[in-house]
Amino acid sequence: MSKFDSKLPYNDLPELPPGVEIETKNILRKTISAGRALAQLNGTLMNLPNPTLFIDTIYLQEAKASSEVENIITTNDDLYKSLVADKKGGNPATKEVVSYREALWLGLEELKTKPFITTNLCIKIVQCIKQNNASIRNTPGTTLSNTKGEVIYTPPTGEAIIREKLSSLEKFINEDNRIDPLIKMALIHYQFEAIHPFSDGNGRTGRILLLLYLKLSGLLDTPAIYLSEYIINNKTEYYRRLRAVTEKNEWEEYILYMLDMIEETAKKGLQRLNKITILIDETVDEIRTKLPKIYSKDLVEILFRLPYTKRQFLIDENIGNAKTVGNYLMALEENEFLHSVKVGKEKLYVNHRLLKLLEEK
Repeated sequence: MSKFDSKLPYNDLPELPPGVEIETKNILRKTISAGRALAQLNGTLMNLPNPTLFIDTIYLQEAKASSEVENIITTNDDLYKSLVADKKGGNPATKEVVSYREALWLGLEELKTKPFITTNLCIKIVQCIKQNNASIRNTPGTTLSNTKGEVIYTPPTGEAIIREKLSSLEKFINEDNRIDPLIKMALIHYQFEAIHPFSDGNGRTGRILLLLYLKLSGLLDTPAIYLSEYIINNKTEYYRRLRAVTEKNEWEEYILYMLDMIEETAKKGLQRLNKITILIDETVDEIRTKLPKIYSKDLVEILFRLPYTKRQFLIDENIGNAKTVGNYLMALEENEFLHSVKVGKEKLYVNHRLLKLLEEK
């Protein structure tokens, strides 16, 4: 293989698995601790009375973080208001984040009927993220540059070559090659980013694939984890280690980075989950004490499904008719459980304690 040149299309990108030792002592040791942290998070999620309760909130937080990696910035406030209100916000960044969340849900639904990660699934995901008919890159000239404008990487070019490399990656993902799934996840992520199959949306598609692979491999029954938050906080290191694999074949440091990401994110996710669970229990006790006539398990679940709610959500869940649920929401606001806010002509209610908890770093 010729020497890597950042200005030439990397059509010689090697297939997986790499031709170097990937199960070093350091990597195997880290795999054990990362796997343990992931198992603890998975166990806690599965033991919740309603494991799906926080899913939308968690996926929106992941969507927000993943988009921030690409410098698409929105606020939690804009994000939740846009999702809950009938009058959708005109903020393009918020729309991109909501599209990411829809793409993640789409991927999870696809896995239910066809439990494989394929090129076609990747295309469906990027089309959902970008809300267009994007497909495999078929025009030359794609390069990746650093902040100084210097070309640091030129991905493979030519639709036939890109499809060939995706086909090889697809085979590697879905066959049993006796590689620890956490190590395999890191290899898959590098390869997808190196192929860079789309004109835009590769980073976000690649991070959705991470979550789908955790589900597919049985590591997380519900892939409720904020991986992108770790990448934001360690962005320079992330790109440096990806480049070191490409330029110097340095796989160990990159794989250790990815295992660190899994371990730290799982631990943080577990802490956040425990805090939310405590907050729910406290809220249940307080509503039972202050407003015993309106308390129900279903009502509390609606208040914690997303930080924002509205009258129609309660009606849809048969909590009561329009007048009854209006009185409930008024009582909850008077007792400081919720704060109301106008969005267009709608009145939304924010669970301010939940929102504050989600915004903790």
